[in-house]
Amino acid sequence: MTSAYKLPDPPPWNEIAGPLAAAEDSLARLDERLRASPIRQGWIARTHYADACASLWLEGELVHVEDLVLHDAHMDVRTPTHELTRAHAVLRARRRIAAAEPGWALTSAGLDGLRGRRPAREPSEGEGRGVDPDADGAEDPSLPDADNEAMDARDGWAAEMAAIDELVARTDRTLAGDRAARRPPRDPLVYDLDWDEDERLATWHRRVDKVAGLPPVLAAALALDAWEDIAPLQHTPWLCHLLAADLLRERGKTRAHLACLALGLRAVPRERRRAAGRTVKLLVQIEAIAAAADMGLKDHDRWLLARQLLERKLAGRRSNSKLPALIDLVLATPLASAGMIAEGLGVSPRAAQDLVAELGLREATGRERYRAWGIL
Repeated sequence: MTSAYKLPDPPPWNEIAGPLAAAEDSLARLDERLRASPIRQGWIARTHYADACASLWLEGELVHVEDLVLHDAHMDVRTPTHELTRAHAVLRARRRIAAAEPGWALTSAGLDGLRGRRPAREPSEGEGRGVDPDADGAEDPSLPDADNEAMDARDGWAAEMAAIDELVARTDRTLAGDRAARRPPRDPLVYDLDWDEDERLATWHRRVDKVAGLPPVLAAALALDAWEDIAPLQHTPWLCHLLAADLLRERGKTRAHLACLALGLRAVPRERRRAAGRTVKLLVQIEAIAAAADMGLKDHDRWLLARQLLERKLAGRRSNSKLPALIDLVLATPLASAGMIAEGLGVSPRAAQDLVAELGLREATGRERYRAWGIL
């Protein structure tokens, strides 16, 4: 039952106060570090890939980061698997939420868009009509015959355009109202036909509204715990981590990045993730948020050090050298093939390989063909 989940009232402060404070501090430290970091955009781009792969890992599916990078660049070396396409869906959703205003994913419009159920926009009154407001369809006897003929032609054209606009608007309204009927029937072997996703989402939303006055990390942890119990969506369980990350942004806890909560939850041992008890589950979510922040700090410092080491090789280079752009490119993506470098820098694939050799990047795939380089 969707109403079976109850928020702990009051929360078990004695057990969660210490981990909660540590998670709050770690998130604030990471966000402040990223706010003024020269590799902030690269860090965000890289963690999008890592968190998407971690989301599938939590469901028991293995997706390699390099395959996701190449698939995102439309440079697959093999036929994409179903798991890879799902990971790419997570990646697109993360980018969409990160590019939107904080809190957008938690709105009805945001949830409909992320679920692929965005309704058609209703045209406003008078919108799209080509009728001249000054034209009433009557001839002005004071005008010459030529002017009356021109007005008749204009009115006829405007009437035809208005009829077309009205037909298009009516079609949009019909399609929007009949959207559910146009969907193919769900296979009962794949879907639970009694699973009311809209009702479960509404129930989860009411639980989220009740934690508005709590600290941001605790509110996000409770939202994740409620999602796990209510399970609003049958086939997109990964969406809860993105919604909780957007909740942290909406509350102002993470202003410079979108938290990688799936990546943090993967660092928690499986036995602890599956432990019973409401307090233990809440502690697991808080520890996952803290682990995500700690991993983000370590990765940021490691990639910043790698950037400084690579920039030492720029001494004595010409001002129009492509090497600085190559450094930015390899810091913005986990792996880069010769084709990706050639497209990003506007050079030939042979020149891209020469630049890679000049910069001394490490080949990461171990292949003779379809090779890729990067900073892991």
